[in-house]
Amino acid sequence: MNIEVDREALLDAGPWKRNLIVCVFGSFTTIVGMTLLLPFLPLYVEQLGVTDHAAIVQWSGVAYGAAFFSAALTAPLWGRLADRYGRKLMLIRASLGMAVAMSLIGMAHNVYELVGLRLLTGLLGGYASGSTVLVAAQTPKARSGWAIGVLSAGIMAGSLVGPLIGGVLPGLIGIRATFFLIGGVIFFTFLGTTFLIREDARPKTAKGGKARGGWSLVPDKRPVVAMWGTGLLLMVANMSIEPIITVYVAQLVEPPQVTFVAGLVMSAAAFGSLLSSSHLGKLADQVGHWRIITICLAVSALLLIPQAFVVSGWQLILLRFLMGLALGGLLPCIASVIRHNVPDAVTGSMLGYSISAQYAGQVIGPLAGGFIGGHIGMPAVFLGTSVLMALGAIGNFVVERKE
Repeated sequence: MNIEVDREALLDAGPWKRNLIVCVFGSFTTIVGMTLLLPFLPLYVEQLGVTDHAAIVQWSGVAYGAAFFSAALTAPLWGRLADRYGRKLMLIRASLGMAVAMSLIGMAHNVYELVGLRLLTGLLGGYASGSTVLVAAQTPKARSGWAIGVLSAGIMAGSLVGPLIGGVLPGLIGIRATFFLIGGVIFFTFLGTTFLIREDARPKTAKGGKARGGWSLVPDKRPVVAMWGTGLLLMVANMSIEPIITVYVAQLVEPPQVTFVAGLVMSAAAFGSLLSSSHLGKLADQVGHWRIITICLAVSALLLIPQAFVVSGWQLILLRFLMGLALGGLLPCIASVIRHNVPDAVTGSMLGYSISAQYAGQVIGPLAGGFIGGHIGMPAVFLGTSVLMALGAIGNFVVERKE
């Protein structure tokens, strides 16, 4: 009994819980900043001088995707620098950089400046991915699944709340003032990160060691590669229906309800993941992260099949919500498996590549979904994604058995 109490006290010792709270708040605010412009972006593009309807849609898509494009390219770099110079330092850089970039977006004079500043936002940002690296590295391994699950919930909450705030604030204070306000909020994240986060002392070899050789330091590369592929699959599954969802919903509900139901369908999976991520992460700490990953992928594959044959909007909403509950266990488990299978000196680099794989899924998913939906049919998007998730479950099961 005393041994168990001492073990629990040891796990709770240190600043990792305070770090987690700051990282959840910081990730939430920065993700809100990345996503809040979605509802009013076409209006801002029009204010910046673009008048043609098709051009407004095109420039809106380019501006929105620019931040995620540059973030995907730089995530491994920031992860490597975090390993060498400190993870807290990278969070300070990201929060201050995003505070400045978001404020500058409110001063854009034309659409080219807007796109450039969105690229800068992704380049200077990366707070959520940096938080994942710090939390995974600083949290006791026995609590890593739960901690990363809580962090994932904060990130998903930001994705849900951002567009809601973006739909309200511009009408109250104006578009430009909205950017200034969110820049100010993220500046508070910078202050909290600077003064509240405590990072363990880093070994000199990790600080000053050469950047080369990171991959060679990983003893067994199969789990890491499997997690990169799983992260990509997760985002493909989430994003593949984005281009077709409004058209698909239009076949299920009356015209006045299409946009409302489509919005519910888009948010249902994220809401389900928000509810389940910390619970599944905690369960994974107890029963094994590989097992939860395999089960989550298999359940998601099964839930995708009836989505191709729904006959009403509420059925699709329910199925996307249930799929979100299943997918919520993947992000914390992916980070935990990587954390358990790589040396501390290269944790940031390996998690950085994992995050880049997830960003790649955010790009591949909509592109593949739009192409398949347009050329083969919308049910094929769900069925094709189901096959990919099933293959992912089988692949993870095989890799785990060979460990």
